[in-house]
Amino acid sequence: MTSIVLVTGASGLLGRQVFNIFQRSGVLVVGQGYSRAAPPTILKADLAKSDEIKNILDEVKPQIVVHCAANRFPDLCDKNPDEARKINVDATRALADECASRGAFLIYISTDYVFPGTEGEAPYEADSKTNPPNLYGQLKRDGETAVLDAFKDSGLGVVLRVPVLYGTAKSNSESAVNTLVDSVLKCQDPDAGVKMDDWALRYPTNTEDVARVCRDIVIKYIKEKHRLKELPHILQFSSEDRMTKYEICEKFASILGYPLDGMIRNKEGNDPNAAVQRPYDTHLSTKVLRELGIDVKTVDFGAWWKRELEAYRK
Repeated sequence: MTSIVLVTGASGLLGRQVFNIFQRSGVLVVGQGYSRAAPPTILKADLAKSDEIKNILDEVKPQIVVHCAANRFPDLCDKNPDEARKINVDATRALADECASRGAFLIYISTDYVFPGTEGEAPYEADSKTNPPNLYGQLKRDGETAVLDAFKDSGLGVVLRVPVLYGTAKSNSESAVNTLVDSVLKCQDPDAGVKMDDWALRYPTNTEDVARVCRDIVIKYIKEKHRLKELPHILQFSSEDRMTKYEICEKFASILGYPLDGMIRNKEGNDPNAAVQRPYDTHLSTKVLRELGIDVKTVDFGAWWKRELEAYRK
């Protein structure tokens, strides 16, 4: 690979790993960040401003863009819908249009939350009908549409849907999985009363695996650039590790040798009055990736966390 790669959201949980794997592949990689920008490797650009998108593309001149930047917290999207739309839809559309006009290949990171997650429907294929259960999913689906529309003539745009992610983090709050370590620590107080969902099924997937798949998609699609229109443009990647949030906490507690006395198992499901509704099961089929010959193996969840949690052990 001899291209220039731009990674948006390169200071975030997934973006850091995408940046690292392309860098290790021997290409020139430049990141985009905002509050955590660190020039010259991670340039500062506000993606909510279309002129700053144009400026960073003018400066970097990438042949490949991996768009990881997003407002990816459903509750925050619901609280600030206009701000979430600016990043998840408007910025995505502006970036896709600019990339299309320059002939750059774009991977857009989307989510399993584009699907309703109704009991009995999963696994969802890449061409399954979307019907997001909350605003976050709706905005990410709108981002998908913007990307596919921008590249309908060239085929240079790809959507990659992924589930909830975990991985090496600067703080546990970066990941809805990592933050459960803090919940386990908190519930060492038997009176903590930490209520934890034991209803919705999750498929936690490591950011290093997602980054590797992004690299392999780029290699595959650039190698077959002559037939891009024939290749699939909606792809899905997921681990097969199926757990509720409570079961994840049980795994963490087992690794740490801690009890869960202060945690309350909650099997009630969605509160019908809650502003943000969560899906029951949005398991993503990886069939299309496998048909392309892309490796969909993932790291072992328990083994990875045994190494990660070493510092917390008694």
